[in-house]
Amino acid sequence: MDDQFKKSEKAIADLEFLQMLSAPEDKLNAILKINPGAGGTESQDWAEMLMRMYIRYGERHKFKVRELDFQEGEVAGIKSVSLEIDGDFAFGYLKGENGVHRLVRLSPFDSGNRRHTSFASVYVYPVVDNEIEIEINPSDINWDTFRSSGPGGQNVNKVESAVRLRHLPSGLVVECQETRSQGQNREKAIQMLKSQLYEIEMRKKQEAQAKIEGSKKKIEWGSQIRSYVLHPYKMVKDHRVEVETSNTQAVLDGDIDEFLKSYLMEYGGAE
Repeated sequence: MDDQFKKSEKAIADLEFLQMLSAPEDKLNAILKINPGAGGTESQDWAEMLMRMYIRYGERHKFKVRELDFQEGEVAGIKSVSLEIDGDFAFGYLKGENGVHRLVRLSPFDSGNRRHTSFASVYVYPVVDNEIEIEINPSDINWDTFRSSGPGGQNVNKVESAVRLRHLPSGLVVECQETRSQGQNREKAIQMLKSQLYEIEMRKKQEAQAKIEGSKKKIEWGSQIRSYVLHPYKMVKDHRVEVETSNTQAVLDGDIDEFLKSYLMEYGGAE
């Protein structure tokens, strides 16, 4: 009986929480891009740790996670990665992850075993669907092709199937090497561009609305949002909502729901 009550209580809580995700884009899939900060191998390794964390988060929620672009680090880690996370309300749940993530640990790459601080940025935007119209002038795009790289790339790197587009008006650069087909990668790159342009316009409207309302809860894009400390003590802390846990391993294994929900409850589901 207690188990049934707990299940019912959780179902009600989940329904109440989903009401927070009322924006049109909240229900969409998400593209999550990770880039290391300055620091070479240290930051690139941290970026890969974050990639694993989000992949594990997706697995926990039975989301489908695909690599759209993967640039391997020279020694370890990654130079960049773009993941598409496919599932109900994927963007709604993850939109608060935008910002800089900070790691403090004893470096496995330092012969002196000294403590290092590393940074990586996370950028999340919704995957626009056919219901959202974004017009792009083909003459505004420059295309490059290159050979695929990274895990799984060994079978496809003999031909230039990967693509890179530059959108001249916005300055956005998008890379995609998801499939062996250059044509399919071009289509996905266009979709990724549309998603980023939509997210930029959405953010402008939100910032304008925040100014009108004189919102006190201002979120600075690109600011440090969360620290992951592995030494001299263990703690993960979200600096926006003051939520923290000492179970760092669980967080790095994808158990980040407490942080996601606390952020959305604090800021009303708005970025």
